Amino acid sequence: MGNKDALLAGAKRCLNEKGYARTSVRDLASAANVSMAAIGYHFGSREALLNTALIEANAEWGDTLAKTLQVETPPDASPAERFELIWQRVIESLPAHRRMWAMTFEAYTQPDLDPAVRAQLAKALELARFGLANLFQGLDDGSPEARAVGTVHQALLSGVVLQWLADPDHAPSGADLIHGLRLLTKDVLA
Repeated sequence: MGNKDALLAGAKRCLNEKGYARTSVRDLASAANVSMAAIGYHFGSREALLNTALIEANAEWGDTLAKTLQVETPPDASPAERFELIWQRVIESLPAHRRMWAMTFEAYTQPDLDPAVRAQLAKALELARFGLANLFQGLDDGSPEARAVGTVHQALLSGVVLQWLADPDHAPSGADLIHGLRLLTKDVLA
């Protein structure tokens, strides 16, 4: 493993163990068993390394989510039943990735993010929207419709995860989401 790969692996461990804000350059270099100068050489800054590691960790979670959702839904399931079942599976996957979600929220709320880093995180969100549209609705064409569907799923995912991080015992379930969605669409689309 080269220094760049070692830094990414070490950064993922640091994010998991210490979180975004509490991880120092020294922590990163130590976790990768490289010099602190290697961070600047390969990534330019602590933040760029941490964000790259965070984006990779999110992509890995996305791969895990995709595998979770590949379980067949009953062939006679209605779209609403399919929606509820998929969201329930997503929610059930959260405990295995609690630290990753906590560090994701922490990273996005850093007030002094470098504009280039913020752009990198925004690009990751855009890719996630299309990934969610594909996972949930089978839309993979990059169309405005896929982006719109992915945006709604991204908003749901962020909100569900935030509620789950704060209070796992009272966070919404798949059934809660479909019930709320029915009430919203009945009122909004009436």
